[in-house]
Amino acid sequence: MRKIRLILTLSLVSFLVPMSCNDDFLNTKPLDKISSDATWADEALSQAFVFNIYSFLGYGGFEEQMLAAITDEAMFTHAGRNINTVTEGAESPSNVGWMSGTYEWNNMYLAIREANIAIKELPEATFTNQDKKDQLLGEALFMRAYYYHQLLRFYGGVPIIDKPYGLNEDYSIERSSFGEVVDFIVADLDEAASLLDGKELERGRANKIAAMALKARVLLYAASDLHDMPTASANSSMLSAFSAKDLIGYTSGSQTTRWQAAKAAAKAVLDAGTGYKMNYVAPAPFDEAKANYISLSMGGGSKVADAGASADLLFERTHTPLYTVENNWPLGGIHFGINNGPNGYHNWAGNTPIQQLVDDYEMMDGSRFDWNNPIHKADPYANRDPRFYGTILFDGADWKPRPSDVATLDPANEIQTGYYANGSGGLVNGVDTRESSVENWNGSRTHYYVRKFIDPDPSVVENQSGYQVVPWPFLRYTEAVLNYAEACLELGEEAEAKAWLNKIRFRAGMPAITESGAALMNRYRNERRIELAYEEHRYHDARRWMIAPTTLGRPIQEIYIEASLKPGKSPLSPYRHDKTVYTYSYTPQLNTENESRKWDDKMYYRPLTRNEVSRNAKLVQNPGY
Repeated sequence: MRKIRLILTLSLVSFLVPMSCNDDFLNTKPLDKISSDATWADEALSQAFVFNIYSFLGYGGFEEQMLAAITDEAMFTHAGRNINTVTEGAESPSNVGWMSGTYEWNNMYLAIREANIAIKELPEATFTNQDKKDQLLGEALFMRAYYYHQLLRFYGGVPIIDKPYGLNEDYSIERSSFGEVVDFIVADLDEAASLLDGKELERGRANKIAAMALKARVLLYAASDLHDMPTASANSSMLSAFSAKDLIGYTSGSQTTRWQAAKAAAKAVLDAGTGYKMNYVAPAPFDEAKANYISLSMGGGSKVADAGASADLLFERTHTPLYTVENNWPLGGIHFGINNGPNGYHNWAGNTPIQQLVDDYEMMDGSRFDWNNPIHKADPYANRDPRFYGTILFDGADWKPRPSDVATLDPANEIQTGYYANGSGGLVNGVDTRESSVENWNGSRTHYYVRKFIDPDPSVVENQSGYQVVPWPFLRYTEAVLNYAEACLELGEEAEAKAWLNKIRFRAGMPAITESGAALMNRYRNERRIELAYEEHRYHDARRWMIAPTTLGRPIQEIYIEASLKPGKSPLSPYRHDKTVYTYSYTPQLNTENESRKWDDKMYYRPLTRNEVSRNAKLVQNPGY
């Protein structure tokens, strides 16, 4: 049997017998490695091998540069990270721009290779616990499906490799069609769901409902306009001219049938779970609604969050041995708050919200925010969707106590991203601006900061030495609800779609949706945008709906905030937000400091690298590259 080597910690191999002085040194086994035979003969070692497959998930979406930063959700503050190569349409096979290891081609195939080894070896594993074998095999199948789904939604159809290659084999293989990859993923997930049925696993590990939810997502994508080639070709001359259309979508078959499959898969998830607080019959009160959304983003893991929020998480990146060792999360925590919080807290302002996202939060009565409305313009952060206050830190927002060296500048603990009259004809720079005396190079360029996924507990330190334990939501019950509603809308079942959408809206304190037709579809798409903000959906949704030219391709907007003194008033020192003392003006404006965003239809897919195509002559490059 071919041997593989699995590097383990010394604690996992401490059972090995030390070499005796009489032993033949030629028969010595390495003390830091385990053979293939030994791995699959031992339940704990087999599980350790499967845990290594999970490690390719990395930090989930909690990376310093988030996927949100190449969408109309966020702008990455720090220049020189090659993000503009992607957002300005300058990407090429020789320069693919910024790319995360959570979907990068080579890394995904490394993960798939590990999964293939486990899938091959586990059925013949010689340890005796059959229930554990089935569980581990189910997890390996799920993970293989997850990594193929990552490749599929970034690149289109890819080579299907379902076995571990050995030495001296021909590694050249053609890309499978988009539909073939969808079918392969669905088959893996169906088998995984069967094997994981009835298995009670700790949070962070694959389970039956996670397999069902991923299947629902994959089928939703498969039904979408970008992958229905008659529709996609009508919307894009570049895609129409591509000679290998089957690599990026379906050239035949019924899109309606595909929507029906997506609907059925999503409904199966809804029937198998309960979600979180999906039983409101009217909008929740404002404070309760805001707390609901914060609780969801904390995954039930915060002392201030409702533990029931974990009912919404179907598959998550959390604080377990699956991830902490392989990816070096110190103390099991993450740097999300440090990476993204305000510079006035010694944070790094990484993926700051842009004005386009802020503007898409509705008013509390369900109407659209409108800069042409003088009431909205005068006080743009008042009376908005409660989820806004759980997602965005804006000028004047309450936040945590400041670090000791900043506390005297802001004893009120409010976000300061504006410029405030000093009473002598000048302005005081907000503590959280780029002109601040506190780490100005880490200030937001958009004058907003992300609030979502940052633990609001004041005892959780958010500075350069602090961590927090917050799960990354790979799959949520709420996403399955949205997937179901979208499929219903595409099939003309508007009443059913609205019934489920209003469950989400009532939980969020928002009034029922009443529109129909195109207006209803637009409301659905905005609802999905708001509910799933910063969760790595917008990049894929804008592309599969083929609205990317008018959304992802828009120039970045920021907000400029200035406060003048009201007649007879003196400036507050230290400054604090006070509408009785200051008159605040808000001016949206373009920001092209790091990027000049535009859209090119080649951006519907990421390119295959020049090196990858050179290694495998059978690969066909994506359109436009």
